[in-house]
Amino acid sequence: MIDFRPFYQQIATSPLSAWLETLPAQLKQWEKQTHSDYAKWAKIVDFLPDLHANQINLKSAVQSESDFELSAGERQRIIYHLKQLMPWRKGPYHLYGIHIDCEWRSDFKWDRVLPHLAPLNDRVILDVGCGSGYHMWRMAGEGAKMVVGIDPTELFLCQFEAVRKLLNNDRRANLIPLGIEQMQPLGVFDTVFSMGVLYHRKSPFEHFAQLKNQLRAGGELVLETLVIDGDENTVLVPQDRYAKMKNVYFIPSVKALILWLEKSGFHNVRCVDVAVTSLEEQRKTEWLENESLIDFLDPNDHSKTIEGYPAPKRAVILANK
Repeated sequence: MIDFRPFYQQIATSPLSAWLETLPAQLKQWEKQTHSDYAKWAKIVDFLPDLHANQINLKSAVQSESDFELSAGERQRIIYHLKQLMPWRKGPYHLYGIHIDCEWRSDFKWDRVLPHLAPLNDRVILDVGCGSGYHMWRMAGEGAKMVVGIDPTELFLCQFEAVRKLLNNDRRANLIPLGIEQMQPLGVFDTVFSMGVLYHRKSPFEHFAQLKNQLRAGGELVLETLVIDGDENTVLVPQDRYAKMKNVYFIPSVKALILWLEKSGFHNVRCVDVAVTSLEEQRKTEWLENESLIDFLDPNDHSKTIEGYPAPKRAVILANK
């Protein structure tokens, strides 16, 4: 099982120390109700070899390299173990010459977001709904002091720990398997990311309040979410599914989103990027057995989802507390 004690020791003398009042008990409770496959996934992490990378690149990729070359047998064993943790959704990862070609080219999103951010160097960062942690490693590559990701999905935790093990057990990033609604208001993070989360929330305003509660005064919110074209009053509420997703509740226009954030008490709210999701950015690979974007779009008109809604378009909004 994943051992969280190193993280407790790490935050004991940090601005996050108050979290120790609630976090250990929460994670003990979490361990009692984990997915039935969690023990199997955690063992796969243990099965991965303890290798030492002579070079780690988190600045332009998530990559580890060694002066020695893996034997064909070692390489195949690592690939076998990593494929037991499929599907790999956010990436890519380049680890000892093994290319984990994930469903999402998350580096595309990172390249769109990064130029607009307040410098991440020496910052304490929270990544809400972090998935397997790809963007957390890129944040560490920008010099962040500490990156904490939260995501309750056990598979993502084990994927993150597998990658960490192949990055010399780097401790600058940590994934905690909780949702933001379970976090006490810490109010200490310099930057809070919420990317690909908002449309899964029944109450956008409640989510904004939760994000705001984790930021320090003057801290920066980075919100990335689905949007549609329209004015301040335009919001899509899918009747059933959106792009085959059943838990999509609100897709606002950029103008509506800015108004919502201002109404929630954020200031300096601005949209810095809008991009239609392409078939190059989200696609099927050998590391994903499931359907992907091409299956979610109208086969005769890729400007629409299979349900007839506007195809996925994503915006990046920045704001300050």
